[in-house]
Amino acid sequence: MEGNSPLSKAYRHALLEAIDDGFCIIEFIDGPHGPLSDYVHIEANSGYYRHTGIEGIVGKRLREIEPDNAQVWLDVYGQVLLTGQPLRFEQEFQAVGRHIEVSATRVGPVEMRQVSVLFRDITARRRTEAALRENVQRVQLALEAGAIIGTWIWDIPADRLNVDEGFAQAFGVAPERDLSQLSIADVMEAVHPDDRDMLAARIRETLARGGTYAHQYRTRRRDGRYYWLEANGRVELTPDGIPSTFPGVLIDIEGRRAVEAERDRALAALRTLNDTLEQRVQERTNALLEAEEALRQAQKMEAVGQLTGGLAHDFNNILAGISGSLELMKVRLAQGRISDIERHLNGAQSAVKRAAALTQRLLAFSRRQTLDPKAADLNRIVADMHDLIGRSVGPAITVETIAAGGLWNTFVDIGQLENALLNLCINARDAMPHGGRLTIETANRWLDDIAAMQRGVQPGQYVSLCVSDTGTGMSPDVVARAFDPFFTTKPTGQGTGLGLSMVYGFAGQSGGAVRIYSELGQGATLCIYLPRHLGEAGEDDLPQSDENMVATAPGSKTILVVDDEPLVRMVTVEVLSDLGYHVLEAEDGPSALKVLAACPELDLLVTDVGLPNGMNGRQLADAIRAPRPELPVLFVTGYAENAVLNHGHLERGMQVLTKPFAADVLARRVRELVGDDSSDRIG
Repeated sequence: MEGNSPLSKAYRHALLEAIDDGFCIIEFIDGPHGPLSDYVHIEANSGYYRHTGIEGIVGKRLREIEPDNAQVWLDVYGQVLLTGQPLRFEQEFQAVGRHIEVSATRVGPVEMRQVSVLFRDITARRRTEAALRENVQRVQLALEAGAIIGTWIWDIPADRLNVDEGFAQAFGVAPERDLSQLSIADVMEAVHPDDRDMLAARIRETLARGGTYAHQYRTRRRDGRYYWLEANGRVELTPDGIPSTFPGVLIDIEGRRAVEAERDRALAALRTLNDTLEQRVQERTNALLEAEEALRQAQKMEAVGQLTGGLAHDFNNILAGISGSLELMKVRLAQGRISDIERHLNGAQSAVKRAAALTQRLLAFSRRQTLDPKAADLNRIVADMHDLIGRSVGPAITVETIAAGGLWNTFVDIGQLENALLNLCINARDAMPHGGRLTIETANRWLDDIAAMQRGVQPGQYVSLCVSDTGTGMSPDVVARAFDPFFTTKPTGQGTGLGLSMVYGFAGQSGGAVRIYSELGQGATLCIYLPRHLGEAGEDDLPQSDENMVATAPGSKTILVVDDEPLVRMVTVEVLSDLGYHVLEAEDGPSALKVLAACPELDLLVTDVGLPNGMNGRQLADAIRAPRPELPVLFVTGYAENAVLNHGHLERGMQVLTKPFAADVLARRVRELVGDDSSDRIG
């Protein structure tokens, strides 16, 4: 019979399957880790699965199933392969979480690279041994501490307990009882009723598996009281797996359980205290939050009071000037002194301009001013203002400009930016009463998430305009309030406290921010950050120097004026009528559409933005321009309804005029929009 015949293979397979232990043959191979750095399973019996839980092991490599512990197995089996000496050992099979007992032998000459492995799972035995060692240690400790109070030996088949006097006392056995003839039922009567079921279950479990046993329960002693004890023992099994004897010892743990009970009471009390403390902390926190909210509300009301007080003060001064001028004009007219009328008229107009400037600053702070943004080059703006700034700060202060090369453009209202820059320079001048150096610097800035968050803007590309001085500097308290409206450190009468608040609002309305960097005695730097604009900067509009020279339009030009304020509408209509235009008027959007239906020929729409009755000025303009997209529109507004005006991005043929406005300014805007090139005076 040849060794490779089907019969011999079947015979070999039957032999391998008759073995209860796991069996396999491994063959060493070369791998990425070097020669003999892995092995493959070329044969295995079904016992392999029973003892490891791994199915289909044939064909699998070691590093597939035990990659983290492969070198341990390679070293052991490699020694068997190279020396030819059989080896017996115990090893943890980490991949399956088991301990195995192994017998390894080389197969044939070393050139075959094969090793046969016979093994069995000994995990349960190892656990039992560990538990036994633990019990032995516990008993030894108990002996050393004098805590063992009794012993027993239970003959399980005969159900007879042989105990000593200590055991008898622990279970309250009467002194006259034969201590060698007790049954398990006799001692169970002394176990606390609450512990009996658990004790019986633990005993049944230990009898079923054999090995070590440890359990804690309470027993009634001869004094009638229950005490805690711990029973430690071991169930011995016959070769057939039948429990035979159960020896053990009793350990007194009453003191330990008393300490544990006291500890549990202390922990419960501590938990209660913590819960109470957390509640008290939460209540205190809520009270602090309420107090903080009340303080914040008080500060808010104080700020509102400061704002309204400053407004009342400034506007009362302005109204006093206007009222006084009008009263004097009335008196002089009654007296026939017409030559004095112009002086008082100029005084009233000057007061109106001051009021307009004040409202513009307030609107700038509240980010509601009307802006006319354009693509702008900050370097050119600073260069154009250099002479004006020099004259404004005086000869004692040296003005230096640092213009960044390749500076990006930004999209901003150039006039408002010039005002902001001039405000910063004047503030810097006032901080240097004995002279110093004023530096104006531009730069490109990349603001990452952190830098943008610190400045209150979105991350991205920005252009910065910084004004630095060598003056007195600011304290942290002053820096914190510098942008508040009507807050000023200047003497009474030398500052309104609206300059920096205007700069703050303008920067925010333009999509940027302004920040102060200063210390007392170290000067100050104020930086405006404006978003980068990818378009090209255009040429500035040429200023109109004529004050009274405006166009006289031919009567063929028809203008529709829409405003819900009767006095403003009357003044606008009269100014345009005096210029020779044919003027129609309406008080709101629906009325304007009716007027337009009766007179469809229209050359210009002049409309307030904030109109009542469900249609604002922008909606009216869109409705009228729908069939006539080239119709010019002049929006008139007291503050910037940015959302209505598309945030300053107006369509071609649209302009914005801010209230209050002078008649010549209105005339010039109308002339630009209707395309009139004449230059006659108002008649």
